[in-house]
Amino acid sequence: MSTSHPIRTVISPGRYAQGRGALSRLGELTKPIGSKPLVVADDVVWGLVGDQVTASFADADLPLTRDGFGVYATAKAVETIAARIAEVGADVVVGVGGGSVIDAVKAAGHLAGIRWVSVPTVASTDAPCSALSVIYSEEGAFEEYRFFPHNPDLVLVDSQLVANAPVKFLVAGVGDALATWIEARAVATTDATTMAGGLPTMTGTALARLSWDALWENALPAIAAVREHLVTPAVEKVIEANTLLSGLGFESGGLAAAHAIHNGLTAAPQTHGLTHGQKVNIGSVTQLVLEGAPTQEVRDFIEFTTRVGLPNTLTEIGLTTDDVDDLTRVAEAATAEGETIHAMPFTVRVPELVDALRSIEGFARQVRADAGLPEPVPHRAH
Repeated sequence: MSTSHPIRTVISPGRYAQGRGALSRLGELTKPIGSKPLVVADDVVWGLVGDQVTASFADADLPLTRDGFGVYATAKAVETIAARIAEVGADVVVGVGGGSVIDAVKAAGHLAGIRWVSVPTVASTDAPCSALSVIYSEEGAFEEYRFFPHNPDLVLVDSQLVANAPVKFLVAGVGDALATWIEARAVATTDATTMAGGLPTMTGTALARLSWDALWENALPAIAAVREHLVTPAVEKVIEANTLLSGLGFESGGLAAAHAIHNGLTAAPQTHGLTHGQKVNIGSVTQLVLEGAPTQEVRDFIEFTTRVGLPNTLTEIGLTTDDVDDLTRVAEAATAEGETIHAMPFTVRVPELVDALRSIEGFARQVRADAGLPEPVPHRAH
């Protein structure tokens, strides 16, 4: 993109569809996009949705080829799916499951030059709507972002499916989505380039804010409902905030320190086994500290995320304030060239980031004690 005339831009999926029973419409909504779909879903997910997807495709008179999937969206996984697309002659690839399979499918669809569809079975990340994939190593460490010229043609979310999934996925999605506004407002201050490849729009920034407001209002009742596998208006709003609003907000509003810190944390083996959103929440608290945000704002965020069930201390992600070498490695990865932390309105150096990370432990413990909230429980990596 030319640097002489920077433009403001917003990007989005071709269609977003959400609701109870939406899966029964998948065939009907996929048919205008392609006539030879390849569906990618792991065996666990396929055990849950296979019958519904099969029936939906049969109703739409679409053939069905389904491939399995491993754990991470690795370069190898992407190449394998792309090879299969060529082999079966697919003209649309459908990712069904969590963020990893959806990211792998987007990257493979792009490589193969065909269109792609996201069908998240959990509302745990904002990956389904975006025109980028996060590629990991076989061990689960962040490797790179891959950017594509367009977003998915369709994102379809069945609210009942999301409500049936373990509640920890919805909680993780809240962690990922809460960062959206914290980061977008920083990017709006600096007018930095967003993941959409331009300057932020009012639209992208406003959607990031709307995601934040919807979560503060609805997250706690929605989490209570999903514990019982119920779909309520609060659940629908949180699914939309986690998936669509956060997706549009992070991509067209911009990423800053919180997601860079997440990427840094993947370099610490102690954090493996945690969800994306759990690590992002540590990034959000740390970004607030780095900004010197008003104390009450940080206190409110720590209290709220504790009630939601998100970590806001190092203890909860398997680290301690004494792990200076590990935290230095995290900080070095988070401040690497090209990382989104450089969109912050000030320069973030490794020593400042290490101190900010170490500082959240004591302050979060104090806030939790003052509010009568439980003490942090140590995370054991697996």
